[in-house]
Amino acid sequence: MSLDADWRADVDAVDAALIDEYQSGFPVAERPFERVADEIAAETGADVDADEILRRVRDLRERGVFRRFGAVLNPPVIGSSTLAAVRAPEDRFDEVAEVINGYRQVNHNYRRDHDWNQWFVVTAGSRERRDEILGEIEERTGCEVLALPMLTDYYIDLEFPVVNADRFARESLDETDVSATRISEDARGDLSALDADLLLAIQDGFPLSATPYADVAAEIGAPVDDVLAAVERLLADGCIKRVGCIVNHVVTGFTNNCMVVWDVPDDELDERGEAVGSLPYVTLCYHRPRRPDQDWPYNMFTMIHGREAEAVDAKIDELAADHLPFAHERLYSTETLKQTGARYEDLVADGD
Repeated sequence: MSLDADWRADVDAVDAALIDEYQSGFPVAERPFERVADEIAAETGADVDADEILRRVRDLRERGVFRRFGAVLNPPVIGSSTLAAVRAPEDRFDEVAEVINGYRQVNHNYRRDHDWNQWFVVTAGSRERRDEILGEIEERTGCEVLALPMLTDYYIDLEFPVVNADRFARESLDETDVSATRISEDARGDLSALDADLLLAIQDGFPLSATPYADVAAEIGAPVDDVLAAVERLLADGCIKRVGCIVNHVVTGFTNNCMVVWDVPDDELDERGEAVGSLPYVTLCYHRPRRPDQDWPYNMFTMIHGREAEAVDAKIDELAADHLPFAHERLYSTETLKQTGARYEDLVADGD
């Protein structure tokens, strides 16, 4: 549920900085809130210390502005992940959703306005386990599963300012940086035992304490310096996308989103994907396989998030007219059935 339309009226400069500027880049240090307090005090002139910053983050979490505090993991890089869909009969829709949502490895599930009406993400520690779950869902629900693993990531980032009146995400920005990143369907096989233990421990977020990294280190039985070094390393190689205060976009008013699927000529995919991914209003852009045997001809996916449905529609019109002049369908999200961070049970591949 969204906060009141005037939720920003109670947000002062310190809260605004926490919400918009610390969705990423949160210090990887034994006492990170001390650094944040110093940075915000220098920026805003406010007299704040680490305890005050921690109190404010907790308060914003309790209000629902933040979903959690911690790391955003990168499922396709760490484990084996896929987007999937089923055509759930309306009279069994809730029953099918209950089966799908019952899997710990399902971290998102949405009703979308389409024949394929239930779209979910499965992330597991191995490709074999991922595919096993898809097979179980198909068997238990009696619904054919459309599996669409990501093949190329052009741009995926739900970090954008929300303490504003923007009608759609990043309305005030000019451009974003992109690059085509090929994605393997196989899970990472080179995670150390420490890396794996750390990722499993932080998948639900960090403790909201003055010493979150030390708390995690104690939980997994590792020296805090090793944990700090591991977080830096996992950030550098893409297993962790960012560390910060994870904003709940729906609560802050970005209640409208649309996934658009496009039939792009294969030899134009990278050129088009990088061009579209650099548009600031495009929050997600990636390549997934066509499935002609399942009547699925689309190979590029984009998403746009906004506060106003009309603004989202207008940006899709612009995208189709100026950048992607190809057959496409708009799959509007009409209900959130499940939304959590990616969840794993184990991440260390079995030895040969």
